[in-house]
Amino acid sequence: MDRRAGAQREGDTQGGRAGAADDTALDQLLVRAADGDEGAFAELYDALAHPVLGLACRVVRDEAQAEEVTQDVMVEVWRTADRFRPARGAARNWVLTLAHRRAVDRVRSVAAGRARELRAAVREQERSFDTVAEEVETREEQRVVFRCLAQLTRELRLPLVLAYYEGLTYAEVAQALSMPAGTVKSRMRQGLQRLHDCMETGS
Repeated sequence: MDRRAGAQREGDTQGGRAGAADDTALDQLLVRAADGDEGAFAELYDALAHPVLGLACRVVRDEAQAEEVTQDVMVEVWRTADRFRPARGAARNWVLTLAHRRAVDRVRSVAAGRARELRAAVREQERSFDTVAEEVETREEQRVVFRCLAQLTRELRLPLVLAYYEGLTYAEVAQALSMPAGTVKSRMRQGLQRLHDCMETGS
């Protein structure tokens, strides 16, 4: 029992030493990468890409986005390796801190994007509603106009229909009705006034 416990303690000690050795090796790789050593960075990438991916997956909860975050982080590590200071902490922690920040930024960016999409969808629905409302209002106005036109006498209604619905000029209306242009203008003024009065009262 004691021998097993002693062996376990010895194994833990060796494991701790191995972990410390690994961290020291990573620190050295990052320092070399800061000097432009691509081979050192490749080794660092192989050692830390998987832990970075795991952390990113836990934060963003989307494998594809986590892979993108991992690539972004490792590019940032290569680009900013000269900022690493071994005296302030291990390379592993430095890289994983970058990964956590980048993953959180991605989550916030995605949330902001979804919020923008939601606002855009709401605005689109509002525009659609306004368009429908305008169409309904326009149709209602048309019904009122037609109703009021029907209440005019034929002499007042016909010049208005020819001018505003058929697009004829005063002269063309006068020719179509075989009457002087002055008479046409006079009847149209009377017709418009009565049409206005009818639409104002809604009757």
